[in-house]
Amino acid sequence: MKFVDEATIDIAAGNGGAGCMSFRREKFIPFGGPNGGDGGRGGSVYAVADRNLNTLIDYRYARRHEARNGEAGRGSDQFGAAADDIVLRMPVGTIVRDAETDELIAELLEPGVKVLLAKGGDGGFGNLHFKSSTNRAPRQKTPGWPGEQKKLKLELRVLADVGLLGLPNAGKSTLITAISNARPKIADYPFTTLHPNLGVVRAGPERSFVVADLPGLIEGAADGAGLGHLFLRHLQRTRLLLHVVDMAPFDGADPVAQAKGIVQELRRYDEALYRKPRWFVLNKLDMVPSEEREARVRDFVRRMRWKAPYFQVSALAREGLDPMVQAIYEHVAAHKAPAPPELDPRFDAPPAVAAAVEPNDG
Repeated sequence: MKFVDEATIDIAAGNGGAGCMSFRREKFIPFGGPNGGDGGRGGSVYAVADRNLNTLIDYRYARRHEARNGEAGRGSDQFGAAADDIVLRMPVGTIVRDAETDELIAELLEPGVKVLLAKGGDGGFGNLHFKSSTNRAPRQKTPGWPGEQKKLKLELRVLADVGLLGLPNAGKSTLITAISNARPKIADYPFTTLHPNLGVVRAGPERSFVVADLPGLIEGAADGAGLGHLFLRHLQRTRLLLHVVDMAPFDGADPVAQAKGIVQELRRYDEALYRKPRWFVLNKLDMVPSEEREARVRDFVRRMRWKAPYFQVSALAREGLDPMVQAIYEHVAAHKAPAPPELDPRFDAPPAVAAAVEPNDG
């Protein structure tokens, strides 16, 4: 399936049905009085987060979504029927904005979350609604209220605990294959990965986290070069970044210079993303002669002036992965947002819950 993480759609809620002006007319019942019913409510448009979806491709081709209008009122005290609401299913992690004002409307961060996007119009009043002791034969009625219409911009940001970044062919896809259930395409040419891949990593019984593999970054990515810049937004919700570095580049390039280039592109793209906790994964050490590995790693750490954790691994040979996985899980578990308090069944309205702010310890 083609991965699509942006779409623009038009939505329109249904208009309310018009009220009816009618009077009771039956044999032997003079002055029967008004009996025109109110119109029905128009259908509303909702969005719901569906854990089974991982792309916005449905909205790339279906751009117009309209709810039905409510039925008009009728005589004999008959109110018009309300129209059915329509529900747009979107992947978890979708951000919904007003395309004209860029106002944030909703963020679908939990499976099953349902958000109102456009409210249907209320039905109009029939003349039965205006009956009173001083107005026994009302001839007033009102039309239905119009439903809301909006142009929306949808943006998908995958929900992952850990994000992988690095140059093309740094070994990110091999790494995610080695530690998770993801099976991305792996080849020996740059830009094999064309869209984000998610994998669940098992660190033990009831111990797991989600990792995202993105297309590789190159110099100038913040200005739109390469493919990685298209998907950097998917790293903004992660709790930890793993910077995968090729310690044995086939072209003889300097790993330190390559790593600094990626860090600079990250900072140019988004300062908040740059300040996220970031660990180095020094990969492909199986291709470095054993007598040179320790010296090469020490040289890398010294020149990068690195104080945060780093790991020496070989994703292909699956060496050094378990300590890394355990350390990542401990970090992710320590920085998970606290669960919201359970609702008191004695009250209908949920208590206000302050948004949890994650500390930035990067």
